[in-house]
Amino acid sequence: METAASVPVSTASSLRVAVIGGGITGLAAAHRLVELAPDVSVTLFESASRLGGVLETVHREGYLIEGGADNWITNVPWATDLCDRIGFSEQLVETNPDHRGAFVIRRGKLVKIPPGFVVMAPTRIWPVVTTRILSPGAKLRLAAERFVRRRSSDDDESLAAFVRRRLGRETYDRLVQPMIGGIYTGDPERLSLRSTMRRFQDMERKYGSLTKGFRSQQKHAGAGGESGARYSLFVAPRDGMASFLSAIAARLPDDSIRLNSPVTRLQRQEGQWRVETEGPRAGVASFDAVVLATSVAATGKIVGGFDSQLADELQAIPQESCSIVSLAYRREQIAHPLDGFGFVVPRVENRQILSGSFSSVKYPGRAPEGHVLIRVFVGGAFQRELAALPDDALQRTAADDLGELLGIRGAPELVEISRRPGAMPQYYVGHEARVARIHERAAQHEGLLIAGNAFQGVGIPHCIRSGEEAAEQALAASPTGETPNA
Repeated sequence: METAASVPVSTASSLRVAVIGGGITGLAAAHRLVELAPDVSVTLFESASRLGGVLETVHREGYLIEGGADNWITNVPWATDLCDRIGFSEQLVETNPDHRGAFVIRRGKLVKIPPGFVVMAPTRIWPVVTTRILSPGAKLRLAAERFVRRRSSDDDESLAAFVRRRLGRETYDRLVQPMIGGIYTGDPERLSLRSTMRRFQDMERKYGSLTKGFRSQQKHAGAGGESGARYSLFVAPRDGMASFLSAIAARLPDDSIRLNSPVTRLQRQEGQWRVETEGPRAGVASFDAVVLATSVAATGKIVGGFDSQLADELQAIPQESCSIVSLAYRREQIAHPLDGFGFVVPRVENRQILSGSFSSVKYPGRAPEGHVLIRVFVGGAFQRELAALPDDALQRTAADDLGELLGIRGAPELVEISRRPGAMPQYYVGHEARVARIHERAAQHEGLLIAGNAFQGVGIPHCIRSGEEAAEQALAASPTGETPNA
């Protein structure tokens, strides 16, 4: 099939495309459409009164507060490439080099994650030997990882089963489980290794050991010295995620964005997609192609009107909820030195919070001088009910645990609560096969493309990639359904 970049503008200009969903995926799709074919007719429908979906920036009393993801990783190219193309790269800032690293809770205390421990395996030996997080027995078990026989079966495996098999139970309980929980807010017993951390599966297959694999890779790339995530690879917009969203939206044609326009019905009629919407500009419009960039629950509901099997597959992807409590304090209220970017909480610690992020330590411009902004995450697969607590109870839960862990005196000066119900899709064992079925089924409907964070990655770069690939597929066919020739 011809690539979208080779689609002639004269052909694409007659194409009418609807993008449903104004989050980062939908914005990326709409931008890619007009980038490749400036004369294409694009209409983006968003049910809410603003763009961004789960990405939201609040500026309040000198604080910059993110209501969703606050950064992205640069070892995959799709977000930074988009920034380059829209002239946004100069707005990106890197993490504070003076405090890179993270903590894990051990018996109620914050303990630095060993430098070089990358999510599921150590890249440096001595920091693991000296850490207080693991017992002597757990360290010996971890050191024996190179002698663990590689798995012979090619079946999908859960993250938890893989880690316990290769690294031991205590390393899983004390280090890997809280790290995975901080990324996916999910249950590693059910999360698919292949769909979430495939490189570790590939490393075992190629080298027979994660330890051997990392050592081999370090010979070519050099060893990393940071703990937890590789924080030197993360960037964030200086003025918050909303500024990035606005920069993308500004590249779209005038009047192409329809806010407060929930889609109530989508159907195929006479070779066109008819989109019905409610709201101030309610009506029906026809399009040659449709990119569905909403949550899997919303997408399933939309397609349910014409394909119940596709709807069932979409809605079978579980989603977890999380609430983010942002708390601001004067620096002198906090006893802890805050010499890192945050902490994760193992389930075995029996706390009521998932993790905490020291936002104003990690990036500049997040809090006024002499003040600190901390984001606390509550909910997830193990404590779903906590994410739905009333505001006062949610604030109290976050502040109590945070106060005990960091030695905080007094009440916060500011609190901002962001609720993200069903915002995190869960890639359970078998996810890859389900995604293949979804795309195969969707392909039976000419001009229907499905994108989002529920398929091949939950981070911002993967959402952008998903939206852009859907846009390219929409441009790969002419309004008559025939692939145009360059």
